[in-house]
Amino acid sequence: MIRVGLADDQELVRSGFAALLAAEEDMQIAGQAANGEEAVWLAARERPDVLLMDVRMPVLDGIEATRRIAGRPELASVHVVILTTFELDEYIFEGLRAGAAGFLLKDTDAAELIRAVRVVAGGDALLSPAVTRRVIAEFSTHARRARPVPGVSELTPREREVVGLIGRGLSNEEIASQLYVSQSTVKTHAGRAMTKLAARDRAQLVVAAYEGGLVQPGA
Repeated sequence: MIRVGLADDQELVRSGFAALLAAEEDMQIAGQAANGEEAVWLAARERPDVLLMDVRMPVLDGIEATRRIAGRPELASVHVVILTTFELDEYIFEGLRAGAAGFLLKDTDAAELIRAVRVVAGGDALLSPAVTRRVIAEFSTHARRARPVPGVSELTPREREVVGLIGRGLSNEEIASQLYVSQSTVKTHAGRAMTKLAARDRAQLVVAAYEGGLVQPGA
């Protein structure tokens, strides 16, 4: 059973998402929050598998709430998905840096929302290769220069290569084809890199790739 938390200051939005997700046999609503502070409490109290987080909320915004949740090791199992009105607004990048597993548009259709919740609950980042490439295009306008990222120096040459390719938006299948290895080998290298970089998921590897200089903006 996938437990989903909802954080949005608009009751109609929360109710709509709740009704949609609760209708799925493998999902249940773990709780709702009307602001960022309540979202942090919800994460700590209920430990939902997925927490859908709006950005613009009173008391505490969704970015800071995400940062606080991601900063608590005991909440590592809570995967935050940022809800945004615009496909590439400024909050997406701050959300990824804060520890979000990905992002969704608020007008995402029902089937895509349900699929997204399952993807994130399964431990994958909600950044498909196509979406990653769009994020990278915008990220390149923000990333001015590399900055020290703890753990980068511990990566093996192959792990650096894999992280760099993830940062360029390649899927595991594409990376495997380019490096002439199996997809399971790519997953192994990515998993080890996540551990060394203290990355929660693939989305964080994309951020680390750019901020650590493993791939250059516009590459």
